[in-house]
Amino acid sequence: MQNKNSNTKGISGQGAAIAAAVGGLAIGLMANAGRKAIMQGMDASYGEWDDVLKAEHEATIMIFDKIAETDEKQVTKRKMLLMQLKHALSKHAHEEENVVYPAMRENGLTEEADHLNHDHGYVKQYLFELTEMKPSDPAWLTKVEEFRDRLEEHVREEEDELFPKLRDQLGEDGNAHVTAAMNKEGFKLA
Repeated sequence: MQNKNSNTKGISGQGAAIAAAVGGLAIGLMANAGRKAIMQGMDASYGEWDDVLKAEHEATIMIFDKIAETDEKQVTKRKMLLMQLKHALSKHAHEEENVVYPAMRENGLTEEADHLNHDHGYVKQYLFELTEMKPSDPAWLTKVEEFRDRLEEHVREEEDELFPKLRDQLGEDGNAHVTAAMNKEGFKLA
């Protein structure tokens, strides 16, 4: 009889553990959704799609600035900043590649969209190379500076030439649609 009681306690203990795990998972999912809403909400607060992208460009350059302030002894800090840079650029590229560049193609800017998308391949290449290099290597910071220069050229082309063209072609309703679609895509990776 004692054995039967022990098994019953074991089963009810397992049930409690499963319930606690499910509860913890639910809380974690809600917290993650809340974090995503806050992060994308902050981006969305900048206004329309091109203003949001400009703010993301500025935030990315700030990460580059923080990296430039490090030295080869600050390996952990460099790794953390590179991880932040990867996340920021991944989210940003996702928004552009899945909303803005298709909108450009739909509005007669196909060559330009393809060119910008091509640039994103080089962004990924730089991120890969920096990940493979030792952050303590003096060449690491040189690679970061080269990457930043190339990225700033891409940003200038978007902000000064191509995004204003698209904005004009989209009109009020089109811009509102791109803004909503981009915020939805951004939420996925926030």
